[in-house]
Amino acid sequence: MKTGARLPRGIRWLGLMALGSVSLAVQAEEKIVLLTSWYAQAEQGGYYQAQATGLYKKYGLDVEIRSGGPQVNGMQLLLSKRADVIIGYDLQLLEGIQRGFQAKAIAAPFQYDPGAADPCRCHLLQGLKDKTLLVSSSGQATWWPWLKAQYQLSDAQVRPYTFNIQPFVVDDAVAQQAYVSSEVFQVQKAGVKANFFLFSEHGYPPYGGILIARPDTIAERKAAMAKFVRASMEGWVSYLKDPAPGNALIKQDNPKMTDDLLAWGVTQIREHHLIDGGDAASRGWGR
Repeated sequence: MKTGARLPRGIRWLGLMALGSVSLAVQAEEKIVLLTSWYAQAEQGGYYQAQATGLYKKYGLDVEIRSGGPQVNGMQLLLSKRADVIIGYDLQLLEGIQRGFQAKAIAAPFQYDPGAADPCRCHLLQGLKDKTLLVSSSGQATWWPWLKAQYQLSDAQVRPYTFNIQPFVVDDAVAQQAYVSSEVFQVQKAGVKANFFLFSEHGYPPYGGILIARPDTIAERKAAMAKFVRASMEGWVSYLKDPAPGNALIKQDNPKMTDDLLAWGVTQIREHHLIDGGDAASRGWGR
């Protein structure tokens, strides 16, 4: 799809040729704990949809979805075996492997990273040179090195992003990170006129929302992992057709989530072809 630090194509799906031999015969449901990367929201809609519509049960799985958040270290919970699968980032995984972490990607549902969008009162990304930039700790470890090198920016410009858009709203000299399906909506709702730059449209290479598991889990539970990926992708297809079942579970897990934000998120996932664009469109799922 794009050049740069991408996971090898073969790593995107967990040997899904095994699916050809996966039996859906009645058997005891196999437990899988999925830890997301954030509070329940549209970006996890496919998993909630698979849960709500019984797709996981159809494949003989008992899936528990646990929400991540700013204080949750997903990789640590994965390595300590308190989660079987986590939703993470390409560069997070590659950095972990370099540090000796036992973790592998089993699928890349999002063909682009939706978390790298910048609202800015400027017309080009080059305009960021004159801004104070609000970047989260995870952003500093993933997309910030790319953005800094691409546009000759400086670490001295960076301040911590606390997931509060008010500093951006009140100060024209501030730009901040954003999810195209979340903060972009909040900024527009606040009545602020700003341009938004999706980094993937400017050369940022990674996939988004990759599913990560331990090698021992993959080896010992290969069929279960393959069924989990298959059911989750069917959940995404279903969610983008009719998100109501998944959204009901999302709101149950995250009472602060609103209908208008969920609707916006689903629209952005569709319009930016996060699930069905990129390599998924040109090469097909699972190839």
